[in-house]
Amino acid sequence: MEAYDIIAQSIGIVAMAMIILSFQQKSQKNIIIMQLCGNVLFAVNMFMIGAVAGGFLNLIGACRAFVYTNRKTFRADKLVWFFVFGVFYILAYALSFLVFDKEPTLFNFIIEFLPLIGMFSTGIAFYLNTPKTMRQMGLISSPSWLIYNVFNFALGGIICEILAMFSIVIGMIRLDRKKG
Repeated sequence: MEAYDIIAQSIGIVAMAMIILSFQQKSQKNIIIMQLCGNVLFAVNMFMIGAVAGGFLNLIGACRAFVYTNRKTFRADKLVWFFVFGVFYILAYALSFLVFDKEPTLFNFIIEFLPLIGMFSTGIAFYLNTPKTMRQMGLISSPSWLIYNVFNFALGGIICEILAMFSIVIGMIRLDRKKG
């Protein structure tokens, strides 16, 4: 592994820490702020390893997190935001084939589509605005991103999604279940 690869993977590992810790936060705002930081770092990581769609989707995810962190300022309770970000997710997907020369095979169409599933599920969680929903939607998002990260050899992303699933379940047990 060359220095460039080590730096790229290290950035992904720092991003991973931010995302994992986000699921242990009690407030929706703190979850989103930590995910914003993680998204920015993962975008850098993805672009560095050549996973262009993942890089763009993480940048869009950071913008989404910024909007939802500033919910009142941007009137993020409006459903239009979900659709605005959805359009950008689909554009990022299309651009990876049309502009960034991703080979248009059935396999690549499927692999590149998986993070869109993750982004849409997280978008639903941000719109619905509860920590419990964030964790529930994370159980849809994480497996989708895990498969994408495996095929792009994003070590931080792979570890992140495995740990995120564990962290989500722990958060659900610790924070979401009814205390009897």
